[in-house]
Amino acid sequence: MASSLTRNCSRFSKAISVRFMSNLPENTVYGGPKPQNPNQRVTLTHLRQKHRKGEPITVVTAYDYPSAVHLDTAGIDVCLVGDSASMVVHGHDTTLPISLDEMLVHCRAVARGAKRPLLVGDLPFGTYESSSSQAVDTAVRVLKEGGMDAIKLEGGSASRITAAKAIVEAGIAVIGHVGLTPQAISVLGGFRPQGRNIASAVKVVETAMALQEAGCFSVVLECVPPPVAAAATSALKIPTIGIGAGPFCSGQVLVYHDLLGMMQHPHHAKVTPKFCKQYANVGEVINKALMEYKEEVSKKVFPGPSHSPYKITASELDGFLTELQKLGFDKAASAAASAAENMEPSE
Repeated sequence: MASSLTRNCSRFSKAISVRFMSNLPENTVYGGPKPQNPNQRVTLTHLRQKHRKGEPITVVTAYDYPSAVHLDTAGIDVCLVGDSASMVVHGHDTTLPISLDEMLVHCRAVARGAKRPLLVGDLPFGTYESSSSQAVDTAVRVLKEGGMDAIKLEGGSASRITAAKAIVEAGIAVIGHVGLTPQAISVLGGFRPQGRNIASAVKVVETAMALQEAGCFSVVLECVPPPVAAAATSALKIPTIGIGAGPFCSGQVLVYHDLLGMMQHPHHAKVTPKFCKQYANVGEVINKALMEYKEEVSKKVFPGPSHSPYKITASELDGFLTELQKLGFDKAASAAASAAENMEPSE
């Protein structure tokens, strides 16, 4: 009896650990390496294979459970839980205000919805710049509490590259980020493209190389001219992910809301970013649906009989009306009787 209970508990414990691991690793120790199964979680091995074959890597930035489910269904390779949630979801003008605790809420929601993509969580501003110890502690929380597989941080300065190296050495996969780095807008003078002169272009390539040297498995190139992105992609041995960086990167990333045409960022003056292609105009569909809902409620068209599915039998209704009258609620009884009559399907 005791041994059977122990076995059952062990089995239950194993099931729980598998269910809540965000990225079940490939088992190459026992049983040997196995081919990548497209239905399993995307791993770094899978991304390296795609990069080696020259197959573009697809990345989408998303922030919640419903969008994560859509990404999962579409077969997107990587889901980035970006600190751009500060702007897109929380309505701030920059990415700076969002906290680590807020980011962790978004990470957990995405982890519950996306079972296949590699999950990457952004380190928000102010959570990794002070020291390598702070950077590692934050990255650990993103994996342990957020359910992510890897983290992304913005490079550019020596201290941030040092932070990336420390996180990698702690056993956590890291994506770097160069070019337009939104967390550095006070230094950049706003949301401005980078790499448009010799010094800036060289810095983009050199910073990307430094992040690779630090151990990053990929680098995001944001808002840089295509020739600069092509040079960085050629110089690096790791994949580049472009956003507003032209077609010569190893993969591309767009924000879920932007590519669906749901809304626009405040810093783009209420227009879609120049680099973003809208693959749908979901915002218009949403607005139309909300206006139709408002109109039907205002005209008392919704809900009608077909959307009022819960019935009470005639005998139970009669008893209910009798009880209301006994309690002196004659007006309520009359209202209930009239509602029952109006809910009857028309001939």
